[in-house]
Amino acid sequence: MARIAGVDLPRTKRIDIALTYIYGIGRHSASKMVDDLNIDPAKKSQDLDESEISRLRETINQDYKVEGDLRREVELNVKRLMDINSYRGLRHRRQLPARGQRTSTNARTRKGKAKTISVGRKAKEAARKGG
Repeated sequence: MARIAGVDLPRTKRIDIALTYIYGIGRHSASKMVDDLNIDPAKKSQDLDESEISRLRETINQDYKVEGDLRREVELNVKRLMDINSYRGLRHRRQLPARGQRTSTNARTRKGKAKTISVGRKAKEAARKGG
């Protein structure tokens, strides 16, 4: 099993797809890397020999910021936005969408479960009757 950048690559997937399991490497980067290293993209990750794995490791360590380093950088970027009180930083702090999406009806993943806005039907009927 190939272990690159602290991630166990899935054994039965093509190498260009398996590399995307590493945080910071997408489809484009993976296929470009495989082409540059002259590795057959259709080859399964379990079929790679040690020299190919070591070349992949070396390339990723030199040319890409992945996993912990990239996560830390993204976290620091968001923290910087919050510290300078930018609009995007305020949106992150309030846990609302930061890229201009509408929030009146959507953004439930970011905002959480919908809170009841109006009074329920039974309470309205009771209010009409004077109770």
